[in-house]
Amino acid sequence: MHYNCCSFDVAGHNGYFQKHHLQNAKNNGVSKDEIAAAITHTAFYAGWPKAWATFNLAKEVWNENAPALSEKEKYAQTIMFPIGAPNAAYAKYFIGQSYIASISEKQIKIHNVTFEPKCRNNWHIHKAQKGGGQMLIAVGGRGYYQEWGKEPIEMKPGDVINIPANVKHWHGAAPDSWFSHLAIEIDGTEVTNEWLEPVGDEEYNKLK
Repeated sequence: MHYNCCSFDVAGHNGYFQKHHLQNAKNNGVSKDEIAAAITHTAFYAGWPKAWATFNLAKEVWNENAPALSEKEKYAQTIMFPIGAPNAAYAKYFIGQSYIASISEKQIKIHNVTFEPKCRNNWHIHKAQKGGGQMLIAVGGRGYYQEWGKEPIEMKPGDVINIPANVKHWHGAAPDSWFSHLAIEIDGTEVTNEWLEPVGDEEYNKLK
């Protein structure tokens, strides 16, 4: 992959990130999707605070002179990860339009899930006999996460939610904003997902 050759420059021995390294990577054919994947993998070793600083620099470099047309395309210019294709396989479990893009299929499976404004998934449970659950890392826009019986938690880029197994919850976009998060499935035994009832308009419309 193109980004393998630039991952050392991105992280560096001391974790310092320099814009010219990213510009060199772009000039040598590294795509926006590839640099996003490289930074994501580096983050697990260098730490997420340093990774977010790199994401901000990378957005400046890869978005230079990039035209924005539709609302979806405008939003896409604000995040480093691809929005991907319509999430057709799980559409029946969502209110509104969502999109999904694979970020990593090796070692740790990571997907970027994007929600249009007002889009949210149904209440659901990540079941597991042992281990399991899910991690959400917000990477764009503004959204919410809520566990059954608890108040909603607002999510903005950089926020991390650790979802225990066997906990009923939902997540999605704020009413006035697009929202994207990385979804990371946690390994476990006898892992299944149980999809439940939708988050109703009366309940959802209380959010700001």
